[in-house]
Amino acid sequence: MNNKNIQIATEDLNHIWHPCTQMKDHESLPLIPIKRAKGVYLYDFDDNSYIDAISSWWVNIFGHTNEYISSKVKKQLDTLEHVLLAGFTHKPAVDLANRLVQITPNGLEKVFFADNGSSAVEVALKMSFHYHKNMGENRPLFLSLTNSYHGETIGALSVGDVELYKETYKPLLISCIQTPVPKDQTIESANKAVESLKEILEKRGSEISAFIIEPLVQGAGYMHMYHPIYIKKAKEICSEYGIHLIADEIMTGFGRTGTMFASEQAGITPDFMTLSKGLTGGYLPLAVVMTNDDIYSAFYCDYSEYKAFLHSHSYTGNPLACSSALATLDLFEQSDILGENRKKSAYILKRLEKFKSLSNIKEIRQTGMITAIELKGYKPEERIGLKVYQYGLDNGVLLRPLGHIIYFMPPYVISYEQIDKMIDVAYEAIVQLQ
Repeated sequence: MNNKNIQIATEDLNHIWHPCTQMKDHESLPLIPIKRAKGVYLYDFDDNSYIDAISSWWVNIFGHTNEYISSKVKKQLDTLEHVLLAGFTHKPAVDLANRLVQITPNGLEKVFFADNGSSAVEVALKMSFHYHKNMGENRPLFLSLTNSYHGETIGALSVGDVELYKETYKPLLISCIQTPVPKDQTIESANKAVESLKEILEKRGSEISAFIIEPLVQGAGYMHMYHPIYIKKAKEICSEYGIHLIADEIMTGFGRTGTMFASEQAGITPDFMTLSKGLTGGYLPLAVVMTNDDIYSAFYCDYSEYKAFLHSHSYTGNPLACSSALATLDLFEQSDILGENRKKSAYILKRLEKFKSLSNIKEIRQTGMITAIELKGYKPEERIGLKVYQYGLDNGVLLRPLGHIIYFMPPYVISYEQIDKMIDVAYEAIVQLQ
């Protein structure tokens, strides 16, 4: 690294505590200061370029410093930067709510704004519990899938199934139980998991407020994937017991799985849908919770009844964030993004054929623009993900494996030439591990 890179990295480590990081690693693993970004590329102060193969934690769907989104945010900046959404409103929030209602599954008519994915999950959990309370029921439990992840605030952690988090923060967590996730993408596995779900609901259905799922793909759960028939049947069974289905589409939403929303592939309308990440094209923090008129009506009352929903954020419905979200939706309308994504995902899968001959490959799986390569034969303490990460940076590609899972989740604007480099560098990294 040049002197400027070293200076910034050193100053950073004096004060900044980074997320999802064992800070001691940076005694030997240099931080990469990023000066600028354009399209799929990140550039450091030495002008080294890195293909952002993970869309900067899955948010940047139309490339960095996208000219169209940037222009809309700049225009909004000179008009209204922020106003509280309690007792006030503004056109970007109204326009965004209208458009989200139009493109999400039928029946999701109400929009509650939040700041980030974890907050959206918290809103959905509280709203579900409070709905049942307003209806005269006490349902203290939530249900989630094994191997799930829904964020890292207390409520979101509670409904996730990350063992390390559960053990560390157990005394702080709310009540939640798990039901088995389908073991793979087959219909047989989906049906088997449905039977397990039925057994749990027969025993404890009356105690459960909501069942929260990541539809089709469990992101932080090693990109585990399953068949949409599970979602369809789960919704039917939950409805029998008066249990809400929360579709956590924070990662899967906005075209990642091949359709605008993963729930569409199951042909269902969830009771709640949480959205964030790609919503603003990676520009600004914003999240929403979509729900239906029935749930909304349960909170509509005279103030003296104390049925109103209790949740707020200072930056709720921020105009700049809403403007970036509206621009992101414009880009979906201006060209056939989903159609082009299907071509690119097919190309990626074809290019991965050569990986199957490697002895350390266990499985290759794909859903839309999410592709995962599962390695085998390694122990956690070997930290092979870190080795792949470093190899990728040394060769101009940002890969951030989930343990033994190398995955691709690039911006939709990635070219076929850039796909080739992304895949070739990953291949070389895996060969180096053998």
